[in-house]
Parts: sequence; structure tokens; C-alpha cells
Amino acid sequence: MTTPHLVALDIDGTTVNHEGELSPAVREVVRDVADAGHHVTIATGRAIVGTLPVLDRLGITTGYAVCANGAVTLRLDPALDTGYEIIDAVTFDPAPALRVLREHFPSALIAVEELGVGFKVTAPFPDGELDGNPRIVSFDELMATPVTRLTLRDPTSTSEEFLERTEQIGLHGVEYAVGWSAWLDINPEGVSKGAALEGVRRRLQVEPMHTVAVGDQRNDLEMLRWAARGVAMGNAPDEVKAAADEVAGDVDDDGLVRVLRALL
Repeated sequence: MTTPHLVALDIDGTTVNHEGELSPAVREVVRDVADAGHHVTIATGRAIVGTLPVLDRLGITTGYAVCANGAVTLRLDPALDTGYEIIDAVTFDPAPALRVLREHFPSALIAVEELGVGFKVTAPFPDGELDGNPRIVSFDELMATPVTRLTLRDPTSTSEEFLERTEQIGLHGVEYAVGWSAWLDINPEGVSKGAALEGVRRRLQVEPMHTVAVGDQRNDLEMLRWAARGVAMGNAPDEVKAAADEVAGDVDDDGLVRVLRALL
């Protein structure tokens, strides 16, 4: 296959397993695909500070990356001091959603992202769940300024309970996705990985038919539908598999390798 493709890869549960491990086989095939001329683009719910180490482990230093579920797009350039520049960041007023969430999830942990730094939080999250150095602030400070994303985490609930309660209360003027745990990410309305990747596609001048996306969670739904070839991992929920064109193997079995080998 000689035509350069835009290859969008989720991180957690797709490129790395749930312990954060990147297998040698996955790293090798990602490098092979990039060296073949394809545009490997990480598209993740992670913040910038959590995305950069994965890019480094994969050896990706140029191109683009989509963070915060599509709210932030980076242009990667090793000549820059940071190795990247933010070319798009979509923000929203978190106050209305925060008030509703505090009423219905009074014991939940809440965080808002600080671009390039980490998160402001109401209380410490479980170890390893947030990138950077989270900073504890008052609820009023969380609401004070526009943000790219806010996150709600309830360590006492299951993902199913969390999803049901979220759908019952309704959230307006925002986009939201519940993760594999009782984890809720809220972004500005209209923001998604798919929407951000469309911007990247246009910048790269890649034809829509030459797009591939691989993911495993509900925040990947728009991305999988956007791509000409949308692939759900074998460990994905049924609704994510239903939205995809095909289903790969489990992340613990390096399911991404077969998908990417087809591009070589």
C-alpha cells in the first residue's frame, strides 16, 4: 500500500494495555507504519502531559496528536523546546455542568485540565489515574475559568451505574463519555476525537477514503464512525464494536498488530 493514510490510534486499551504497558510488537509495527509514510496520529482522552511520554516511547516526534478527547490538537516538532505547539484548544464554561454534577454525584472526585500542566482537583484521585501533578483547589476555583475538559470519577460506582445515572440527569451544551471505570469526561459541545481528526486530515490533505482509526471505548465512537476503516479492539464494549467496521484482537494479545500490518 503506497498511498499515505491517516492512522488514528487511541492509547489506553488500544496501543498500551490497562497497566500502561507498551509491548515490543506494538511499538515495532507502529514504527514500521510510520516509516512506510503513513501519518500515525495518537488520538486520546489523555491530557498533554500524559500523551507526550507515549509519543516518546513510540518514537513519534513529528506530525500531529489529538488530546483531551479532541479538545486539544498538537503539532509535533522536535525543533521546539517543548517538542510541540498547541494549534487548537476548544474551551467551555464548566460551571453549569459542575453544579449539576455536584448535586447528583456529591461524593465524586472532580478534575479540570490545566493545559500542559496537569489537573486541578477537588480531592486526590486514586494513584496513577491522573497525569502530571494534580493540584487541590476549591470548587469555586474549578468553576472560575473556561476549560478544555472536566472529569468526574466515583471510585465507589461501577461503569454501568455511572452511565445510567449520567443519562438520567442529562447534560446540555456539552459532549460526554463514560469510560471503562466510573469515569466521566466532559468536553465542549461538538468536540470529539473524530472532529479533531477531520481537522488533521484536512491539514495533511489525506483523502477521506485513506483514514483508519482504532479504539476501544465510548469516547472513540465518533472517531470510529469518522474513519473509512474504523476498528474496535476485542476488549471494547459491545456498543463500540457495533459502531466499527471490524473488530481486532484484545489489547492483551497485541490486537493492534494485525490491524497495522495490513497497511504495510
